[in-house]
Amino acid sequence: MTATDPVTDRAALRRRLAAELEAARARTRALSHDVFGPDDPEFTRQHSPLMSPFHWDVAHIANMEDFWLVRRGAADTDLVDGVREDLDHLYDAFTNPRAARPSLPLLDPTEARVYGERVRERALAHLDAASFDERRTLAGGFLFGMIVQHEQQHVETMLATHQLRAGAPVLHADPPPASVVPGLAGSEVFHPGAEFLLGTSDEPFALDNEKPAHPVRVADFWLDAAPVTNAEYARFVDAGGYDDRSLWSEAGWEHIRAEGWTAPMTWERIDDRWYRTSFGVREEIPGDQPVLHVSFHEAAAYAAWAGKRLPTEVEWEFAARYEHASGTARRWPWGDEDPTPERANLDQRHLQPAPLGAYPAGASPLGVHQLVGDVWEWCDSGFEGYPGFEPFPYKEYSEVFFGGDFRMLRGSSFGVGTPNARTTFRNWDLPIRRQIFSGFRCARSA
Repeated sequence: MTATDPVTDRAALRRRLAAELEAARARTRALSHDVFGPDDPEFTRQHSPLMSPFHWDVAHIANMEDFWLVRRGAADTDLVDGVREDLDHLYDAFTNPRAARPSLPLLDPTEARVYGERVRERALAHLDAASFDERRTLAGGFLFGMIVQHEQQHVETMLATHQLRAGAPVLHADPPPASVVPGLAGSEVFHPGAEFLLGTSDEPFALDNEKPAHPVRVADFWLDAAPVTNAEYARFVDAGGYDDRSLWSEAGWEHIRAEGWTAPMTWERIDDRWYRTSFGVREEIPGDQPVLHVSFHEAAAYAAWAGKRLPTEVEWEFAARYEHASGTARRWPWGDEDPTPERANLDQRHLQPAPLGAYPAGASPLGVHQLVGDVWEWCDSGFEGYPGFEPFPYKEYSEVFFGGDFRMLRGSSFGVGTPNARTTFRNWDLPIRRQIFSGFRCARSA
C-alpha cells in the first residue's frame, strides 16, 4: 500500500484519534480519581458556584461521549442505544446552570468512572469500524475529534476548579523553562496591514464558529511582543489603577467596586510584596511571567493606563497567522507544524505560565512571542458568527451565545490540550470572569 492509500489513511486516523481520546482521558483521571479517593468529600464538593463539582464533570464528559460517539458514531446505523440515556437530563450543561448542579441526583464518583469506562469501550468499537465518509458528522473523523476537544475543554475547567479549591496542594508539575530572550516586556511589534483569510475552512476538527474562512482587511497596528507580565501589572496596581475611575468602563467600575477587587485573583500584599496562590502554593509573584486571572475589565483598564488598548480578535489572529513574506495565512505563528513542547506551554505540562522569552521557537516571523499557550488573551471583540456561519453539529455550541455580553479570548493557556490550541480557536466568556487562565497583551493603532 502507498502512503496515500485510503485504507492506510483511515488506519492512521484511527490510531491518532484513539491516542487523543486516551490522552484526554488520562488528563481527566489525573485531575479526579488520581488525586481524590471515591469517598473524599473534595470530589463531590462544589468549590465555587462558578464551577461544577468534579464528579459532575467526569460524568458529563462520559455523557457527551455516550450521546455523540455511541449513539451517533455508529458505523453502520444512524442511531444505536446509548449506555445511559436516562442520564441526559442530569448532565445537560445548557439546561443545568453550574450553581444548581450539586442539588441534582448525580452519579457518585465510582459510578461516574464506571460509566465513562463503559462508554469509552463502546466508542472505541465504533472508531474501529468507522469509514469516516458515511455522514458529514463522521467525515474525516470530525465527531471523534469534537469529543476529544470537548473532554479537553472540561479538563481545563477542572484545572480551574483545582485553582479555586482551598486546602493542601494535590497537583504537581515541573517548572516551566527559563527565558532565553530578554527584553520582551513592554516592547511592541509593528504589523503592516493587509488582507488575509480569517478563520478556516479546511482544518478537519475546527468547530463551527471558526468557519468559514473569509477575507478581512486589517489596518496597520502595533502589538505587544509578549503578554503583560506580573511585574508590569503590579506597577498598575501600585499606581492606584483600581482607584482611578477614568481608566474603567462604567460596567467594569461598577463590578470591581461591588466585588471589592483591588488586584488580580489570588494576589495578596504582604510586607510590601505581592504574593499569589497557585494550586494551593503561596509564593511571591514571578515578575517575568504573564499576569494571570484577570478579567476583561481589568485588562482594558490596564491598557488605558498604558496608553494603549486591547487588540481585536481579527488583529490577534492576523498576528498569529499571517506571513507577510508570502502573503498567506499559516496554521501557527511558527509555520504549519503542530505544537511541540519547545514551541508552546500547553497540556498542563507546567502548572503556570512560562516567563517571557521561554519559547523562541514559537515566535511569529515578526517576533511576537507566546501567542499560543501560557494564558488566554482577552480581545476587544464580541462573539458573533462569521459571514456564512452554519451551526454544526448543534446550535447550542456557538449560535445561542452570539450577540451577548461576551468578550473573546484567543491563544490557549497552559491548561489547554494541544487538540484545542488552534490559532483559529475562538473562546469566549463574560467580561467579569477571571477564574479562567486569562491574561492579555496590548495593542495600539498605527
